[in-house]
Amino acid sequence: MSGSGNLMDFLDEPFPDVGTYEDFHTIDWLREKSRDTDRHRKITSKSKESIWEFIKSLLDAWSGWVVMLLIGLLAGTLAGVIDLAVDWMTDLKEGVCLSAFWYSHEQCCWTSNETTFEDRDKCPLWQKWSELLVNQSEGASAYILNYLMYILWALLFAFLAVSLVRVFAPYACGSGIPEIKTILSGFIIRGYLGKWTLLIKTVTLVLVVSSGLSLGKEGPLVHVACCCGNFFSSLFSKYSKNEGKRREVSYYFPLKTLWRSFFAALVAAFTLRSINPFGNSRLVLFYVEYHTPWYMAELFPFILLGVFGGLWGTLFIRCNIAWCRRRKTTKLGKYPVLEVIVVTAITAIIAYPNPYTRQSTSELISELFNDCGALESSQLCDYINDPNMTRPVDDIPDRPAGIGVYTAMWQLALALVFKIVITIFTFGMKIPSGLFIPSMAVGAMAGRMVGIGVEQLAYHHHDWIIFRNWCRPGADCVTPGLYAMVGAAACLGGVTRMTVSLVVIMFELTGGLEYIVPLMAAAVTSKWVADAFGKEGIYEAHIHLNGYPFLDVKDEFTHRTLATDVMRPRRGEPPLSVLTQDSMTVEDVETLIKETDYNGFPVVVSRDSERLIGFAQRRELILAIKNARQRQEGIVSNSIMYFTEEPPELPANSPHPLKLRRILNLSPFTVTDHTPMETVVDIFRKLGLRQCLVTRSGRLLGIITKKDVLRHMAQMANQDPESIMFN
Repeated sequence: MSGSGNLMDFLDEPFPDVGTYEDFHTIDWLREKSRDTDRHRKITSKSKESIWEFIKSLLDAWSGWVVMLLIGLLAGTLAGVIDLAVDWMTDLKEGVCLSAFWYSHEQCCWTSNETTFEDRDKCPLWQKWSELLVNQSEGASAYILNYLMYILWALLFAFLAVSLVRVFAPYACGSGIPEIKTILSGFIIRGYLGKWTLLIKTVTLVLVVSSGLSLGKEGPLVHVACCCGNFFSSLFSKYSKNEGKRREVSYYFPLKTLWRSFFAALVAAFTLRSINPFGNSRLVLFYVEYHTPWYMAELFPFILLGVFGGLWGTLFIRCNIAWCRRRKTTKLGKYPVLEVIVVTAITAIIAYPNPYTRQSTSELISELFNDCGALESSQLCDYINDPNMTRPVDDIPDRPAGIGVYTAMWQLALALVFKIVITIFTFGMKIPSGLFIPSMAVGAMAGRMVGIGVEQLAYHHHDWIIFRNWCRPGADCVTPGLYAMVGAAACLGGVTRMTVSLVVIMFELTGGLEYIVPLMAAAVTSKWVADAFGKEGIYEAHIHLNGYPFLDVKDEFTHRTLATDVMRPRRGEPPLSVLTQDSMTVEDVETLIKETDYNGFPVVVSRDSERLIGFAQRRELILAIKNARQRQEGIVSNSIMYFTEEPPELPANSPHPLKLRRILNLSPFTVTDHTPMETVVDIFRKLGLRQCLVTRSGRLLGIITKKDVLRHMAQMANQDPESIMFN
């Protein structure tokens, strides 16, 4: 064709939605990285042309730090507001402050001039519902009325939460961590990090924690912070137009992201410190200050707590996954509102009579962590004091347990059983639900009971050989609060299978840096014990339950299979759907797209040679053809599509051809058919591949997708390959 070389390649000008991905699809990390490199090279080149372009390049370079600053400010503010709101609404179930109804119980009494230190939890300004409604504070009728108000408030909070989630933001349910891990690995879930999800999750998180359900807010706060990150990054084209750039963690974690993460955490911590939601001028939730060092002989009970944590983690994961699977496969999943209401009612009815389940879980953990000083009024500190004791208040010796301690022990035992059971049914409901605080509560209760037991054993049998060298009569030998802290770390480690990060988290929550060895011993032991029954933590188990396409770096693949065993098409299957470089019409390609649901198509020289040229994405083919028909004259169904630089030789009366070389990936990742699958799996993990083409001597044989890899790994692990696929 004369003049065919002057035909416009309309893709020289970008058109809407090119380079984007459909919902529930995996991004192409290599392509996104290449696009960002081209963008950066273009900006660098333009910056030398004028002062304005140089300023624009500086703004582009600093945009990442601006995003981190904004994320830190908003995340820290939301965390502080959530903490303050939870404190108020939790106390609202028991009473109200007459001077200012928005004050929590503690704030109300500490602002009162009539409050004494001995009765610091009682003040005229704070009234229970029985006092406010029927003017009675004691007696059976007052107890029953307070009991009913506690249940009604809990049901109201839970109903509002599940209703808001169901109507406005279905993605606001759960902890969000399994989905966040999957999204960071390259999976697209539209709306999961949206503005509505951020708003509803923030509001409903306050409601569900205040309702008294056995769940925490730490996991959902990760989801909230990620929503903040997604919102602010969408304001800058550098991130909004590049899915890989938004996800510079997980598979691909450059050093600059580490520094920016540190900066965002610094800003968030500063903001939280300014709000001071814990009222102790500290950044930690459960600040502890023990006055007695730990001794080597105590490593044995610490390790036993680690064993308990591992066993609890295994029990919880298996039971919770079985219940969640039942919820997904039976009629139970059709009634999420009713399920939340029933579980809330059961929780409130059983929790109220026991003071250790009635109070918020954070307050419970704080009480269990505390050391018993001279000013403590908790039942756990009801020891029999020696009237002749003249020791300083910070160095109180071990004492025999009083009636309050024994009462607290059996109440804690009942609370422990209740927490273990109810948390299994609570986590995974259609409301925001975190697992850190409930897991820590289970471990803290078990640890405190063990600590009191060791303390009394040392007091009454200080002449035993194990106590003789370090626990003399009249000495402060054992700190039960330390055992609670170690138990909390053990149970959290058993559920999440964290080790190093777990110890760091415990430092952050308690400030107890000097107790690193007990925490490490318990964390490692709990992981070893839990791993003996299964390698998956709770979040990985939920990822597999939901069938998310997530390749965990911790999963080992040691089977001796080859790429040819996994690639498609397999023997007996139809041949691979491919595009040729210059012999297919627009109609041929549209028919191929209509009859298949593949995400892309390999491009070959011809069907005879099968020599690989590149790879074209399905979505970009659809957009390219649609825009070409609208913007380029002469493009009809009979137009030849070509992916070469020059158009093919065509008869003079042929319609205008359509050049689509710009959407062709000329360097798709390929392996040979004899590449071990162990290597292929490693490549998919480290490069975050979407698909990989299989060749032999440059000739295309087949394709391996991320789902093919997941199916094969499941098959090798004797699992149903189709049961793990996302639906």
